[in-house]
Amino acid sequence: MSTPGDGAAEQAAPASSSTETDASAGDIITVTIGATVPTGFEQTAAEEIEEKIGVEARISKDRGRLYFPITTDKLYQIHLLKSVDNLFVVVEENDHYQFKESKEETLEELQQLASKLPWSNALQVWKLNGTLKKRKGYRKGGKAAKVKPNSDETAADNEQQEVPEAVSAADGQTETEASPDLETCAQDSEEGAPKAKILKFRVTCNRAGDKHSFASNEAARDFGGAIQEFFQWKADMTKFDIEVLLNINKEEIVIGIALTEESLHRRNISHFGPTTLRSTLCYGMLRLCKPQASDVILDPMCGTGAIPLEGALEFTSSFYIAGDNNDMAVNRTVNNICHIQRRRADKGSVSGLPIDTVQWDLCNLPMRTSSVDIIITDMPFGKRMGSRKKNWDLYPSCLREMARVCRPGTGKAVLLTQDKKCFSKAVSRMGGLWRKLHTVWVNVGGLHAGVYLLKRTENVFGQTPEDIYEPRETVNTQAEKTDDKELS
Repeated sequence: MSTPGDGAAEQAAPASSSTETDASAGDIITVTIGATVPTGFEQTAAEEIEEKIGVEARISKDRGRLYFPITTDKLYQIHLLKSVDNLFVVVEENDHYQFKESKEETLEELQQLASKLPWSNALQVWKLNGTLKKRKGYRKGGKAAKVKPNSDETAADNEQQEVPEAVSAADGQTETEASPDLETCAQDSEEGAPKAKILKFRVTCNRAGDKHSFASNEAARDFGGAIQEFFQWKADMTKFDIEVLLNINKEEIVIGIALTEESLHRRNISHFGPTTLRSTLCYGMLRLCKPQASDVILDPMCGTGAIPLEGALEFTSSFYIAGDNNDMAVNRTVNNICHIQRRRADKGSVSGLPIDTVQWDLCNLPMRTSSVDIIITDMPFGKRMGSRKKNWDLYPSCLREMARVCRPGTGKAVLLTQDKKCFSKAVSRMGGLWRKLHTVWVNVGGLHAGVYLLKRTENVFGQTPEDIYEPRETVNTQAEKTDDKELS
């Protein structure tokens, strides 16, 4: 096995150097970029890619992933996307990979695969991506030990949507790291440096499917060992330069190189709450309601302000009002807004944002009737915040108050909740005020939730039976009194 590997390495070396020559000459190549997105919002992400980059994205069978082509001269555009969590350049993909029945044969095949892959273009894109991030002031990846654990967590969080067996490389690569370190580097650039830099790497394996004979950590360990032997890189689980991705979904296998050090969903929030929404999910919800210029957009349960902040940064022609009944939540929102304003001022941008923050009672909003165009919020699931029992009274009350402040006929609401039964009952009771248009099923922290798009009916508030709502306890008490009268 060593002899073919050595031969492959000798063949790969000239290819690598030629790629560097091509890069310096400015040759443009086309590569495939993979992106992970919040499950359920794949189509929304595909629309954004077509809108901003001008290419058609292919949605993967593995939920939460899509792929699109791009040329290296437009590589910077991938960092303008707001609906994607993580980005990687595809080395190779196989939709129908024939895994061996025995674990030993499969792992040996993965080891052999490492020396057969076309790494050149992907490594060229990885190097180019590094220069783009330096130029734009992005954090240099893999250098700070306190940064990379977050990256590990976000990688795991991102894949928890449909990949229950997804494993971060750190889970099974201790053995890879324990293998003898190779102190020479064969693939570094030929820039005339006095001493070649030893590249550090790790392999992260994300696997879905129950018919595999191997575990994720075993695949990462053996594949990583073969990469180490082939490239003469050094394995490092935290302070790595390159992260190689091994994505396995049933019979599909995709090998890639990560282009983001940490998930892009952490971009806006500095003061987190117990149920802070990911910025990528907020962006998907905002695109669902299609904000227009001069729209007044309300988040009556803003929490940390993730939704209105994302809107104020990306859909700047609208005005956002963020409110909550909890003073700590309001303070977090204000702090997050101030953090963004300071960051924009440091970059020389206009620091002001079209957003205001208020503390209020959700069921008695200090807003005029029919004064809001769009309501978008993350409702309490009844798990970390509130309770399922309280939701039976809260949901009808807040839907009624939302209907009061929302413009009849044109107003919309985009509401996220995991308490699907309670929400469906509440909407059916408010049928004269709200009409359900569309539902997007998403994964929020491992919970199966729904994003509901509602349209405000043309009925004027105050002229429908739904305008008068009594809590369940009151209704039950009146029913008992009626029963007592009938019995007497």
